[in-house]
Amino acid sequence: MTTAYYHILDKLKEHFTTDVITNSITQGSIADVDLSKQTIFPLAHIMINGAVFDAKLITFNVSVIMMDIVDISKAEVTDVFIGNDNEQDVLNTQLAVSSRLYESLIRGDLFDQKIQVIGSANNEPFVERFENLLAGWTLTFDVQLPRDMTIC
Repeated sequence: MTTAYYHILDKLKEHFTTDVITNSITQGSIADVDLSKQTIFPLAHIMINGAVFDAKLITFNVSVIMMDIVDISKAEVTDVFIGNDNEQDVLNTQLAVSSRLYESLIRGDLFDQKIQVIGSANNEPFVERFENLLAGWTLTFDVQLPRDMTIC
């Protein structure tokens, strides 16, 4: 039986467990993201979007959403460029989290554990995507693992 799916999820979870900024790690469909008051942000959510079989490899398309709550100040807006919230801070911090993940995938611990990016990775920012006022980045990439399934 193949364990490639488990391997990717476990190694990504391990990575975020050691990240000093990320407090919660979830996985599954985007609809599974728990945005209730009990979620401890910042949050990393892992989604396996699909898998392609080749003769000896499985290529997984993976998206990781790294997000945090945007806090709005009650103070009067004095700088229209910055506004009265910490959206820029959240985007900057979550970009750093995404960058650390990418670095680990291309030459760090994840690379050493056979979770390696194939081709390029796409990083897309978002604000207000969910019911809470959240901001962050979605990093999408492909990784290849050996197919360990037999015909029998």
